[in-house]
Amino acid sequence: MELRVNPNLYETLVLGIGNLKQGENTDLEQMSSGKRFNNLSDDPAAVAELVLNEGQSSDVTQYLQNVTTVQNSMQMADSTLNSVVTALSQAISLGTEGANGTLNSADRQSIATQVSGIKDEILSLANTTYDGNYLFAGTAVSTQPFATDSSSASGVTYNGNGSTNSVQVGDNEYVPENLSGSQIFTPSGSDVFAALQGLVTALQNGGDVASATTQVQQVFSRLNTQRTFYGTALSRLQTTQSYLTQEQTGLATAQDNIQGADMASVISNYTQTETALTACYEAAGRISQMSLLDYLK
Repeated sequence: MELRVNPNLYETLVLGIGNLKQGENTDLEQMSSGKRFNNLSDDPAAVAELVLNEGQSSDVTQYLQNVTTVQNSMQMADSTLNSVVTALSQAISLGTEGANGTLNSADRQSIATQVSGIKDEILSLANTTYDGNYLFAGTAVSTQPFATDSSSASGVTYNGNGSTNSVQVGDNEYVPENLSGSQIFTPSGSDVFAALQGLVTALQNGGDVASATTQVQQVFSRLNTQRTFYGTALSRLQTTQSYLTQEQTGLATAQDNIQGADMASVISNYTQTETALTACYEAAGRISQMSLLDYLK
Protein backbone atom coordinates (compact mmCIF):
# COMPACT_ATOMS: atom_id res chain seq x y z
CA MET A 1 0.00 0.00 0.00
CA GLU A 2 1.27 3.42 -0.97
CA LEU A 3 1.63 5.88 1.93
CA ARG A 4 1.01 9.55 1.16
CA VAL A 5 2.13 12.34 3.49
CA ASN A 6 0.63 15.84 3.03
CA PRO A 7 3.69 18.10 2.82
CA ASN A 8 1.44 21.18 3.03
CA LEU A 9 -0.32 20.30 6.26
CA TYR A 10 1.37 23.07 8.23
CA GLU A 11 0.75 25.65 5.48
CA THR A 12 -2.89 24.61 5.30
CA LEU A 13 -3.22 25.08 9.02
CA VAL A 14 -1.56 28.49 8.87
CA LEU A 15 -3.96 29.51 6.07
CA GLY A 16 -6.87 28.40 8.22
CA ILE A 17 -5.55 30.44 11.12
CA GLY A 18 -5.36 33.47 8.81
CA ASN A 19 -8.98 33.05 7.79
CA LEU A 20 -10.03 32.73 11.40
CA LYS A 21 -8.06 35.85 12.32
CA GLN A 22 -9.80 37.75 9.54
CA GLY A 23 -13.16 36.67 10.90
CA GLU A 24 -12.05 37.60 14.40
CA ASN A 25 -11.04 41.09 13.23
CA THR A 26 -14.41 41.53 11.53
CA ASP A 27 -16.21 40.55 14.74
CA LEU A 28 -14.08 42.94 16.79
CA GLU A 29 -14.77 45.78 14.36
CA GLN A 30 -18.52 45.13 14.49
CA MET A 31 -18.48 44.97 18.28
CA SER A 32 -16.53 48.23 18.42
CA SER A 33 -18.66 50.19 15.94
CA GLY A 34 -22.00 48.46 16.46
CA LYS A 35 -22.28 48.35 12.65
CA ARG A 36 -22.76 45.29 10.47
CA PHE A 37 -20.45 46.73 7.81
CA ASN A 38 -17.93 49.52 7.85
CA ASN A 39 -16.71 49.58 4.25
CA LEU A 40 -18.55 50.10 0.97
CA SER A 41 -17.26 46.81 -0.35
CA ASP A 42 -18.68 44.83 2.57
CA ASP A 43 -22.28 44.98 1.30
CA PRO A 44 -22.85 47.30 -1.73
CA ALA A 45 -26.61 46.67 -1.84
CA ALA A 46 -27.03 47.54 1.84
CA VAL A 47 -24.83 50.61 1.41
CA ALA A 48 -27.04 51.85 -1.43
CA GLU A 49 -30.12 51.32 0.74
CA LEU A 50 -28.42 53.14 3.59
CA VAL A 51 -27.57 56.15 1.39
CA LEU A 52 -31.23 56.40 0.32
CA ASN A 53 -32.35 56.16 3.95
CA GLU A 54 -29.93 58.89 5.04
CA GLY A 55 -31.17 61.19 2.27
CA GLN A 56 -34.77 60.71 3.38
CA SER A 57 -33.79 61.25 7.02
CA SER A 58 -32.03 64.49 6.13
CA ASP A 59 -35.15 65.75 4.32
CA VAL A 60 -37.42 64.86 7.24
CA THR A 61 -35.08 66.60 9.70
CA GLN A 62 -35.17 69.75 7.56
CA TYR A 63 -38.96 69.61 7.30
CA LEU A 64 -39.23 69.33 11.08
CA GLN A 65 -36.95 72.34 11.50
CA ASN A 66 -39.11 74.28 9.03
CA VAL A 67 -42.26 73.34 10.95
CA THR A 68 -40.76 74.47 14.26
CA THR A 69 -39.61 77.80 12.81
CA VAL A 70 -42.94 78.62 11.18
CA GLN A 71 -44.85 77.48 14.28
CA ASN A 72 -42.92 79.97 16.37
CA SER A 73 -43.51 82.85 13.95
CA MET A 74 -47.20 81.98 13.59
CA GLN A 75 -47.66 81.78 17.34
CA MET A 76 -46.06 85.21 17.62
CA ALA A 77 -48.36 86.57 14.91
CA ASP A 78 -51.43 85.00 16.54
CA SER A 79 -50.46 86.42 19.93
CA THR A 80 -49.93 89.83 18.36
CA LEU A 81 -53.35 89.77 16.72
CA ASN A 82 -54.88 88.75 20.02
CA SER A 83 -53.42 91.95 21.47
CA VAL A 84 -54.85 93.90 18.53
CA VAL A 85 -58.29 92.38 19.14
CA THR A 86 -58.08 93.35 22.80
CA ALA A 87 -57.08 96.90 21.88
CA LEU A 88 -59.94 97.21 19.39
CA SER A 89 -62.35 95.93 22.01
CA GLN A 90 -61.18 98.72 24.31
CA ALA A 91 -61.69 101.25 21.50
CA ILE A 92 -65.25 100.00 21.00
CA SER A 93 -65.95 100.41 24.71
CA LEU A 94 -64.55 103.93 24.60
CA GLY A 95 -66.59 104.72 21.51
CA THR A 96 -69.75 103.48 23.19
CA GLU A 97 -68.93 105.68 26.18
CA GLY A 98 -68.19 108.63 23.93
CA ALA A 99 -71.54 108.27 22.16
CA ASN A 100 -73.29 109.11 25.42
CA GLY A 101 -75.01 112.42 24.84
CA THR A 102 -74.47 113.56 28.42
CA LEU A 103 -70.68 113.90 27.94
CA ASN A 104 -69.24 117.36 27.48
CA SER A 105 -66.58 118.35 24.96
CA ALA A 106 -63.71 117.88 27.42
CA ASP A 107 -64.86 114.36 28.21
CA ARG A 108 -65.00 113.46 24.52
CA GLN A 109 -61.55 115.00 23.95
CA SER A 110 -60.18 112.84 26.74
CA ILE A 111 -61.72 109.73 25.17
CA ALA A 112 -60.37 110.77 21.77
CA THR A 113 -56.88 110.90 23.25
CA GLN A 114 -57.30 107.36 24.61
CA VAL A 115 -58.52 106.07 21.24
CA SER A 116 -55.60 107.79 19.53
CA GLY A 117 -53.28 105.99 21.95
CA ILE A 118 -54.91 102.68 21.03
CA LYS A 119 -54.32 103.46 17.36
CA ASP A 120 -50.62 104.06 18.08
CA GLU A 121 -50.49 100.81 20.07
CA ILE A 122 -51.99 98.86 17.16
CA LEU A 123 -49.57 100.54 14.75
CA SER A 124 -46.70 99.28 16.90
CA LEU A 125 -48.22 95.77 17.03
CA ALA A 126 -48.62 95.76 13.25
CA ASN A 127 -44.85 96.29 13.00
CA THR A 128 -44.01 93.30 15.21
CA THR A 129 -40.90 91.34 14.24
CA TYR A 130 -39.85 87.75 14.85
CA ASP A 131 -36.25 86.65 14.39
CA GLY A 132 -35.50 89.96 12.69
CA ASN A 133 -38.35 89.73 10.16
CA TYR A 134 -41.54 91.79 10.09
CA LEU A 135 -44.52 89.47 10.50
CA PHE A 136 -47.05 91.56 8.58
CA ALA A 137 -45.02 92.88 5.63
CA GLY A 138 -45.97 90.14 3.17
CA THR A 139 -42.78 88.80 1.61
CA ALA A 140 -40.95 92.13 2.16
CA VAL A 141 -39.92 90.90 5.59
CA SER A 142 -37.04 93.37 5.95
CA THR A 143 -39.26 96.41 5.33
CA GLN A 144 -41.23 98.02 8.18
CA PRO A 145 -44.77 97.54 6.91
CA PHE A 146 -46.62 100.43 8.58
CA ALA A 147 -45.59 104.03 9.14
CA THR A 148 -47.32 107.24 10.15
CA ASP A 149 -48.29 109.36 7.15
CA SER A 150 -49.93 112.76 7.59
CA SER A 151 -50.98 112.77 3.92
CA SER A 152 -53.09 109.65 4.42
CA ALA A 153 -56.69 109.91 5.64
CA SER A 154 -56.00 107.17 8.18
CA GLY A 155 -52.69 108.70 9.20
CA VAL A 156 -50.93 105.43 8.33
CA THR A 157 -49.42 104.02 5.14
CA TYR A 158 -48.53 100.43 4.27
CA ASN A 159 -45.06 99.79 2.81
CA GLY A 160 -45.09 96.01 2.62
CA ASN A 161 -46.54 93.96 -0.23
CA GLY A 162 -49.57 91.74 -0.71
CA SER A 163 -47.66 88.48 -1.19
CA THR A 164 -47.32 85.67 1.33
CA ASN A 165 -44.49 83.36 2.37
CA SER A 166 -44.69 79.59 2.37
CA VAL A 167 -42.56 76.85 3.90
CA GLN A 168 -41.88 73.31 2.71
CA VAL A 169 -43.02 70.69 5.22
CA GLY A 170 -42.91 67.60 2.99
CA ASP A 171 -42.13 66.34 -0.48
CA ASN A 172 -43.93 68.82 -2.76
CA GLU A 173 -45.94 70.03 0.25
CA TYR A 174 -45.90 73.70 1.22
CA VAL A 175 -47.78 75.60 3.92
CA PRO A 176 -48.55 79.36 3.74
CA GLU A 177 -47.04 80.93 6.84
CA ASN A 178 -48.52 84.42 6.94
CA LEU A 179 -51.10 86.92 5.75
CA SER A 180 -49.99 90.26 4.41
CA GLY A 181 -50.45 93.35 6.55
CA SER A 182 -52.66 94.90 3.88
CA GLN A 183 -55.03 91.93 4.10
CA ILE A 184 -55.22 92.07 7.89
CA PHE A 185 -55.07 95.77 8.75
CA THR A 186 -55.85 97.83 5.66
CA PRO A 187 -58.20 96.00 3.28
CA SER A 188 -60.46 98.20 1.19
CA GLY A 189 -63.53 99.22 3.18
CA SER A 190 -62.25 97.70 6.42
CA ASP A 191 -59.12 99.66 7.29
CA VAL A 192 -58.35 99.34 11.01
CA PHE A 193 -56.43 102.61 11.18
CA ALA A 194 -59.02 104.51 9.15
CA ALA A 195 -61.81 103.28 11.44
CA LEU A 196 -59.89 104.31 14.56
CA GLN A 197 -59.01 107.68 13.06
CA GLY A 198 -62.67 108.16 12.15
CA LEU A 199 -63.64 107.55 15.77
CA VAL A 200 -60.98 109.98 17.00
CA THR A 201 -62.20 112.67 14.59
CA ALA A 202 -65.85 112.15 15.55
CA LEU A 203 -65.00 112.49 19.24
CA GLN A 204 -62.90 115.58 18.68
CA ASN A 205 -65.33 117.37 16.37
CA GLY A 206 -68.65 116.32 17.86
CA GLY A 207 -69.46 114.06 14.95
CA ASP A 208 -71.47 110.83 14.77
CA VAL A 209 -69.57 108.86 17.39
CA ALA A 210 -72.08 105.98 17.33
CA SER A 211 -71.58 105.41 13.58
CA ALA A 212 -67.80 105.69 13.96
CA THR A 213 -67.95 103.10 16.75
CA THR A 214 -69.98 100.77 14.54
CA GLN A 215 -67.26 101.02 11.91
CA VAL A 216 -64.66 99.97 14.50
CA GLN A 217 -66.89 97.05 15.46
CA GLN A 218 -66.97 95.96 11.80
CA VAL A 219 -63.18 96.01 11.42
CA PHE A 220 -62.95 94.21 14.76
CA SER A 221 -65.15 91.38 13.44
CA ARG A 222 -63.27 91.14 10.15
CA LEU A 223 -59.86 91.07 11.83
CA ASN A 224 -61.07 88.31 14.14
CA THR A 225 -62.06 86.33 11.05
CA GLN A 226 -58.63 86.88 9.48
CA ARG A 227 -56.99 85.72 12.67
CA THR A 228 -58.53 82.24 12.28
CA PHE A 229 -55.99 81.65 9.49
CA TYR A 230 -53.26 81.31 12.08
CA GLY A 231 -55.23 78.98 14.33
CA THR A 232 -56.07 76.69 11.40
CA ALA A 233 -52.50 76.74 10.08
CA LEU A 234 -51.05 75.97 13.51
CA SER A 235 -53.38 73.00 13.88
CA ARG A 236 -52.28 71.67 10.49
CA LEU A 237 -48.62 72.15 11.41
CA GLN A 238 -49.14 70.21 14.63
CA THR A 239 -50.53 67.28 12.64
CA THR A 240 -47.67 67.52 10.16
CA GLN A 241 -45.13 67.61 12.97
CA SER A 242 -46.56 64.44 14.52
CA TYR A 243 -46.43 62.65 11.16
CA LEU A 244 -42.84 63.76 10.48
CA THR A 245 -41.73 62.69 13.96
CA GLN A 246 -43.17 59.22 13.36
CA GLU A 247 -41.50 59.05 9.96
CA GLN A 248 -38.18 60.12 11.50
CA THR A 249 -38.47 57.32 14.07
CA GLY A 250 -39.31 54.81 11.35
CA LEU A 251 -36.31 55.84 9.25
CA ALA A 252 -34.01 55.59 12.27
CA THR A 253 -35.27 52.07 12.95
CA ALA A 254 -34.80 51.12 9.30
CA GLN A 255 -31.27 52.51 9.35
CA ASP A 256 -30.44 50.44 12.39
CA ASN A 257 -31.87 47.34 10.72
CA ILE A 258 -29.77 47.97 7.62
CA GLN A 259 -26.50 48.80 9.31
CA GLY A 260 -26.74 47.65 12.90
CA ALA A 261 -24.87 44.51 13.86
CA ASP A 262 -26.62 41.61 15.62
CA MET A 263 -24.44 41.86 18.71
CA ALA A 264 -25.56 38.53 20.19
CA SER A 265 -24.63 36.74 16.97
CA VAL A 266 -21.36 38.66 16.61
CA ILE A 267 -20.29 37.83 20.17
CA SER A 268 -21.20 34.18 19.67
CA ASN A 269 -19.18 34.04 16.44
CA TYR A 270 -16.27 35.74 18.14
CA THR A 271 -16.29 33.21 20.99
CA GLN A 272 -16.39 30.28 18.56
CA THR A 273 -13.58 31.79 16.50
CA GLU A 274 -11.44 32.25 19.62
CA THR A 275 -11.99 28.60 20.52
CA ALA A 276 -11.08 27.47 17.00
CA LEU A 277 -7.98 29.65 16.96
CA THR A 278 -6.78 28.22 20.25
CA ALA A 279 -7.16 24.71 18.87
CA CYS A 280 -5.35 25.67 15.66
CA TYR A 281 -2.47 27.25 17.54
CA GLU A 282 -2.07 24.10 19.62
CA ALA A 283 -2.21 21.89 16.51
CA ALA A 284 0.30 24.06 14.67
CA GLY A 285 2.65 23.84 17.62
CA ARG A 286 2.50 20.07 17.62
CA ILE A 287 2.87 19.73 13.86
CA SER A 288 5.94 21.94 13.75
CA GLN A 289 7.69 19.47 16.12
CA MET A 290 6.68 16.30 14.29
CA SER A 291 9.06 14.19 12.16
CA LEU A 292 8.37 11.69 9.37
CA LEU A 293 8.43 8.91 11.96
CA ASP A 294 5.61 10.68 13.81
CA TYR A 295 3.53 10.55 10.65
CA LEU A 296 4.28 6.84 10.20
CA LYS A 297 3.23 5.85 13.70
